[in-house]
Amino acid sequence: MKYAIFNNEDVSSRVVAKNLALEMRKHGLTVDNEEPDIVVSVGGDGTLLGAFQHYVNQIDHVRFVGLHTGHLGFYTDWLSTELDQLVDSLSHDNGQKVSYPLLELTVIQTTGEKSHYLALNEAVIKQPLGTLVADIYLGGEVFERFRGDGIAVATPTGSTAYNKANGGAVLHPALQAIQMSEIASINNRVFRTLGSPLIVPRDQEIVMRPQSNNFLVMYDQGEIASDHILELRFRVSEKCVHFARYRHVDFWRRVQNAFINDIE
Repeated sequence: MKYAIFNNEDVSSRVVAKNLALEMRKHGLTVDNEEPDIVVSVGGDGTLLGAFQHYVNQIDHVRFVGLHTGHLGFYTDWLSTELDQLVDSLSHDNGQKVSYPLLELTVIQTTGEKSHYLALNEAVIKQPLGTLVADIYLGGEVFERFRGDGIAVATPTGSTAYNKANGGAVLHPALQAIQMSEIASINNRVFRTLGSPLIVPRDQEIVMRPQSNNFLVMYDQGEIASDHILELRFRVSEKCVHFARYRHVDFWRRVQNAFINDIE
């Protein structure tokens, strides 16, 4: 079993990562940042998104563990004060895991060239200036012409992020689905959209055909140049992200911890 440590550049995270590497070596664990079996992310949820994208080409066999240098997050089960317990769990790893759905984004250029991306959280299409105009297709048919600031398409685990701020539902990751929410859509007597978030199952696609090229395409922490984009396609990926399940916190407990105080 080989282990990688992926940390952000925060001073506290670098210190924790260094101490974690020392403890792992003391216990005879092999640190291999090139081709690991388990990736330990040290930082916050943003750091884990970075770790996911860094190892995205190896996700079929890589499992992730999140160690938070602040408070527990949606993807982080361990605190920096628990290095001994974490290293002990790594030492007794038996392959246990929990898997979550991913978003697959396909970008089709006007030349016909296709590029594929995976997102753990979401993909966001935004118009920084003016109004984004785009046709939305569902089931292979035109569903609506969107006008507004943009759209967000989220995985179930990403449904608690931008999607929730847009009024979207929080989806349990056991549901193999993606969710599209509108960002400040224009709805009046002339222009209409559904105005509600849409939840699409894994055997269907959301297709977006923008009417201009002055927009931003972002996925997790990445950005795609919007020049000459003909079409964007969103679907539930055939691939999943895997987390090492030592004491993996229940999803609803994560939601409660993040948004709701303890009930007295």
